Amino acid sequence: MSLLADGAAATTLTTTDPKDGTVIATYPVADAAAVAAAVTAGREAARWWAAQGFDGRKKLLLSFKGAIARDAHGLADVIARETGKPAGDALLEVMLTLGHLDWAAKNAEHVLKRRKVKAGLANYNQHGSLGYEPYGVVGVIGPWNYPFYTPMGSISYALAAGNAIVFKPSELTPGTAEWLAAKWRTVSSKPVFQVVTGDRTTGDALVRAGVDKVAFTGSTASAKKVMAACAENLTPLVAECGGKDALIVAADADLDAAADFIAFGAFGNAGQTCVGVERVYVEKPVRDPLVAKVVERAKRIEVDGDTATYGPMTLGTQPGVVAAHVHDALARGGKAAFGGEESVAGRRIGPVVLVDVPEDSDAVQLETFGPTVVINTVAGLDEAVARANATAYGLGAAVFTKDARKGEKVAAQLVAGVVTINSVLGFAAIGALPFGGRKGSGFGRIHGADGLREFSVPKSIARQTRKGALNLLTLERSDRDMHLVDRMIPMLHGKGR
Repeated sequence: MSLLADGAAATTLTTTDPKDGTVIATYPVADAAAVAAAVTAGREAARWWAAQGFDGRKKLLLSFKGAIARDAHGLADVIARETGKPAGDALLEVMLTLGHLDWAAKNAEHVLKRRKVKAGLANYNQHGSLGYEPYGVVGVIGPWNYPFYTPMGSISYALAAGNAIVFKPSELTPGTAEWLAAKWRTVSSKPVFQVVTGDRTTGDALVRAGVDKVAFTGSTASAKKVMAACAENLTPLVAECGGKDALIVAADADLDAAADFIAFGAFGNAGQTCVGVERVYVEKPVRDPLVAKVVERAKRIEVDGDTATYGPMTLGTQPGVVAAHVHDALARGGKAAFGGEESVAGRRIGPVVLVDVPEDSDAVQLETFGPTVVINTVAGLDEAVARANATAYGLGAAVFTKDARKGEKVAAQLVAGVVTINSVLGFAAIGALPFGGRKGSGFGRIHGADGLREFSVPKSIARQTRKGALNLLTLERSDRDMHLVDRMIPMLHGKGR
């Protein structure tokens, strides 16, 4: 909890530019009463929103998308100012996000509409159907590293499924959320999409405010606390947590392509990407040339100035984590192929390439969330898969090989929610692909048809169309009907296939 000097809860929060510390804006810290009021308003709006049907929601969501797109640079400017990332990276974030909003709006009816379900020969007199209904009000708690793309992965699909949203953004990036809420108000006066700004106390209040589902993105430790709070009222939760994503390079891989993607996945957004590249396992015959190519790309990175490749650490405490992981790796026998402890100088961190790092070190086992990468050598792909799977996380992974069958085989063995072959983050722009983690990286899915269903409640309906040949649903079953049941069991199920 954020407290003032006299012990009173903070009533405002102030955002600052990570690049220079200048003040951006001040926002209210919504207390439990304010959050409850938003949820109450959302409850009424949810009924209206559900009543619009798929076509009505599609039209409004596409209008919402259009309003955002026409001012894409304005949104990118807000994202860049709050996070410190380059304007081009922020604009790319906007583009990727709008693709998901478009997919959700256009595919919700096909995925969620009521459809006939075969009842089976023995139930010839029953008509079965399955449809999906919205939960009602979904509380979304978003992160700061991708303040538009990541929370909209829940918001877009939950809205398309017919839910109202109360969104609590990170205290580092409330301006992005407020910008989005203002754009919603240009297409609808109904509070279907609302924002409550604040700190962790606001997020806690949202989880306990009677929302019908919670979508959380953040650390594994925080997710456990959210899950415990949700358990008090059996509020369902979808959680996207951290990762320690591994990339495997086979001996037959295109090393230039692999090095390009390693650099992008490890250093892009200053390494502040849950599904970035933190570990690389490369087969021994191509280890040296791969390291050389990654180092070559790291040398071209600019950290300072207007042409910086990536921005500073958005979270002020993160450099300490990065420094600790690099120090631990080197102290335990790892080597720095490029950069090192001296690369961590305040919020602007130069790229660090570590090699031969012990597998039980923090730099291998814990999420670093900075512009570092560990490259370790393996004797073969089986060893690479075993090491890739040997952490508490299971968010994403990648494999590079020119052999398509080999790539698919390795992908099938990796314990991760998403695997890319010969690229990284390729799934991020594919609206039809669900995204989510395993193990300590969370559960549930956003994006795609599974993302739409994640924010929907399946409702089954069975309608009897005529009287059955056997009268079994009665307290006065006849001996004849039970005799026929006795004969039917082996006839229908006795063959075992």
